[in-house]
This record gives sequence, structure tokens and C-alpha cells, in this order.
Amino acid sequence: MTAALESDAENVFGKPQQDERNLAAFRERVLEQGRALYRDLPWRRTRDPYAIWISEVMLQQTQVSRVDGRWQRWLDRFPTVDALAAADSADVLEEWQGLGYNRRALALSRAARAVSASGGQMPVEEPALRALPGIGAATAAGIRAFAYDLPGVYLETNVRTVFLHELYPAAEGVPDAELVPLVRKTCPKDASNPQDDPRSWYYALLDYGAHLKATVPNPSRRSRSHARQSRFEGSHRQKRAELVRVLLAHRSEPAGGASFDVLLEELCNEELAAGRNPLTASEVADLLAELSAEGFCYKAGNIWRV
Repeated sequence: MTAALESDAENVFGKPQQDERNLAAFRERVLEQGRALYRDLPWRRTRDPYAIWISEVMLQQTQVSRVDGRWQRWLDRFPTVDALAAADSADVLEEWQGLGYNRRALALSRAARAVSASGGQMPVEEPALRALPGIGAATAAGIRAFAYDLPGVYLETNVRTVFLHELYPAAEGVPDAELVPLVRKTCPKDASNPQDDPRSWYYALLDYGAHLKATVPNPSRRSRSHARQSRFEGSHRQKRAELVRVLLAHRSEPAGGASFDVLLEELCNEELAAGRNPLTASEVADLLAELSAEGFCYKAGNIWRV
């Protein structure tokens, strides 16, 4: 960190002396690190807002190495927002398996249908993007920056890491409310300089942040918004995900699904194989009711289907 930034950061988190000189030095360092650490990722070779949207959702709490390959496969299967809108939600869920949080797949499907019904063009303005299911502030800002080169507050974990490391090196529990004005102020306002536009700026922050997380104690843990990931195996979330996978596995059968007894047996076998206690009929019934209420599955006669 530069001397100017270091002296400034000593005052941080009370009200730091974030003057123009110090922020200019911060931007210079981030851009320098971004050039040195740039990652040529496949979703950076497009400005298609639909393709960028898919990458942004996939990258939420999922390693880049896992998304590379899955993103391309998704676009092969659902190449446009209209193709995604026309797809059966079960096909969307099937393609999403292994990327975590099945709710995101259903949100993608619902948002695609809304966009398709409005003409098939992804919105540009932030309020219109955020009105779509599953698109929050960071995703909307990412789409705007990477597809349209428009400024915004793109505050995700790697970006947060850089700001905390450089400007808040000794602070604990830094709230995002402290960071948002700085993220907004340091983002270029237009794309007049192709080496320092919103798209390039946020790529630099992402790459520098990823480097920091791999080489120093993760600064993002000092954010007030940081929450330790709860254990997945054996959790309620894991049982939900397993039930969705079992239902998807029965799609190709003549009945198009499975009876309650079959689901109970298979889920119990999964739990026993993992060294856990088998589920009770009541627990499976509750899981099915929960997933059904959220649109993941439905009952036709005595058969449960996705």
C-alpha cells in the first residue's frame, strides 16, 4: 500500500480522510494490480448482457474454476434469454445441478420469462434490472458495468476485499454503508478511456481481490456483512438439494416422477450411506411441502414431479 494510503488508513473507520489525493492513489494502485493480475475469463470476451447475467449469478459463492465450463454448457443449452424463457423449469434445474442454491435457477427462469414477455431485450437501467426475480444491487451493477460499460456500485466479495485491504487495514466490522460511497466515487463515470472505464475498473478490482484472498488473511472477514458459511453436509439445505436431485433422476421414467414411498426410501439410503440417521416420513413430507410451495415440484395423483 502506498505511503499516502497508509497514513490515511490509520484514521479509518471513524471518518477516514478519504480526500481526492488518497483516492487517486488508491485507484492508481488498483489499476496497476489489475493489469498485472488480469484473468482472461470466457465471460469477459462478450458484452451480451444475457450471457454476463448468467455468469454473474453462477459466480455467486461458486469458484471461478467450477463456473468455467458450466457457463459455456449453459449457453449451449439456453443460448438466449428467449431460449431460457421457453425452457421447462425442470430442464433449468437439471442444468443448474452442482452450482448450489437451486432457488437461483428458478429465479433465472422466472426473470427470463419476464424479459422475454417484454420483448426479449435485457434492461439497461438499474431499477428495471432489479425488478427482475433474483437480481439484486450487485448483479444489476455487474450487468451494467460488463455489458454496457455503465457506472454503478458493484460491491461483491472481491471488490469488498480490495477496499478493506487498502483503505481499512486495521478496522473490524466495517459496514457496507461505509464502503458504498467509496465504491461509487472511485468508479469511472463513463467509458471515454478504454483502459479505465467501469468495465476495466471492476475487472481490476475483481482480479486484485481474488489475488489478495489467496495470498493474505481474507480482508473480507473484517466486513460487518461477512458470515461464515454454514456446514452444508447434513444441513436442511443439503436435504432439500438431495430431494431435488432424486426428483430430477426420476423425470425420464414412465410416470415422470416418483411416489412418496420411493422418495422416502432413496433419501433414507442417501443419508445412511453418508453415515447419518435416516429421514422420517414426516421430515420428507415437510421437505416436499416446502419445495412444492416454492415451485420446485408438484404432485400428480400419487406421483411427485419436478
